[in-house]
Amino acid sequence: MAQEEAIDINSGGSNQLRKNSLGLIAVTFMVISAAAPLTGVAGAMPLAFMLGNGTGVPATFVFVTLVMLAFAAGYVAMSRHVTNAGAFYAYAARGLGGRAAGAVAVTALVAYNAMQFGLIGLFGGIASGIFGQFGLMLPWWGWSLLALLLVGFLGYRQVDLSAKVLVFVVALEYLVVLIVDFAILGKGGANGLSMNFFDQNAIFSGSLTAAILFCMGCFIGFEATTIYAEEARDPEKTIPRATYLSVLMIGIFFIFTTWLLIVGIGADKLVPTIQALPDPSIFFFDLAGQYAGGPVATIAGILLVSSLFAALSAFHNYIARYSYVAGREGLLPEVFGQTHDTHQSPHVGSVVQTAGALIVLALFAGLGLDPVLNMFTWISQVGTLGVLAMMTVTSVAVIAFFRRSGHTGSALTTFILPLVSGLVMAALFVYIFLHFGDLTGTTGGALGIILPSLIPAAAVVGYMLALRLQRTDPARFARMGFNRD
Repeated sequence: MAQEEAIDINSGGSNQLRKNSLGLIAVTFMVISAAAPLTGVAGAMPLAFMLGNGTGVPATFVFVTLVMLAFAAGYVAMSRHVTNAGAFYAYAARGLGGRAAGAVAVTALVAYNAMQFGLIGLFGGIASGIFGQFGLMLPWWGWSLLALLLVGFLGYRQVDLSAKVLVFVVALEYLVVLIVDFAILGKGGANGLSMNFFDQNAIFSGSLTAAILFCMGCFIGFEATTIYAEEARDPEKTIPRATYLSVLMIGIFFIFTTWLLIVGIGADKLVPTIQALPDPSIFFFDLAGQYAGGPVATIAGILLVSSLFAALSAFHNYIARYSYVAGREGLLPEVFGQTHDTHQSPHVGSVVQTAGALIVLALFAGLGLDPVLNMFTWISQVGTLGVLAMMTVTSVAVIAFFRRSGHTGSALTTFILPLVSGLVMAALFVYIFLHFGDLTGTTGGALGIILPSLIPAAAVVGYMLALRLQRTDPARFARMGFNRD
């Protein structure tokens, strides 16, 4: 098994991703852009406060950050032996075999497409409101269409072009939120700087599970560092560092920010204030206006749009690369496994993803459905469900890989922490699957059953595609997940 890493299965320079194009900062920011920090602060956190455990959210973020670090420990340990843009797919292949890898590959395509489709709706809804204030009037789907075309253009071209855009956009997101954070800190908040992070009454008030889900959603995307393994400079160092850096940047940022949001309004007024708002996302902008003043709230609104654009671009890149790997390794038609002659980008997957997104956009717009309450809420949870499924499988794959391959590593990073993270991810997957209708407002309807069922259905399809490959080309099946150095 260990000999796999020495095998060169490349046939030359054609149909290869662009080598040595991404450094540590580029990989980290492309990953964090999917987590969309400003979107999490303005969009997800008010809902976490209101529907979750209120003032217990900062402590919940501490817990979720620790779980993600536990997952990252095994993920990083295995990343030193796996260099393949298939990420979760490659881990499953090397740890659990080709059939499991096929299931993961198609699950990834469905999950990340769902995240991207949902964000298209959210982008259109937010952009129409923000830009409408400046007299720039377009229907929500018009803004979504413009974003899709620009994202498709960037995805079709070189990955380092997307990276430069995303680094700039995400840096501005962090800056505007931190300006508000430090304004609250400097003025002492509404009632002083209480440091009571771990009040058990707060942590277990309301719905702790809902709070965990919202907090977990803010990390979705960090796992994709390994997607860029074939394009990173010195991937054996860059990918592990980018993974840990992504988790820590996201975790510390949200722990610090959620604490100050509570301090800014006052713990006793937090939930009642959000409940009284016509739109929970107004909460952050009200605090920005109150504490930072000037144009900060307006700038934050514009950056919220750019935050969503960055997330759209990140998920587009993920989908294009999973499509490329699936085509390259025989699960999808060969054309998906080709890269652009000039840009060395996975252009076929990029174009197909853009076309699929346009179809979904046209469907929701044509039916007159709401871009946020319907398109975003319904579809994005499918993505969360799929990512949790893949993280569960990956945790198991890490354990199996080190048991089967002969590679050495500490029991903490190759068994104990992957086991802990796998159990937590599995529990969350089961909870979301069983309560999907409650989380999306589709309780009692067919969508509450159909939408979550897309994930196990995708896994079955992927398993069958891998089984077909095993029968028609056993040699190629045996090479699934091999390194692409």
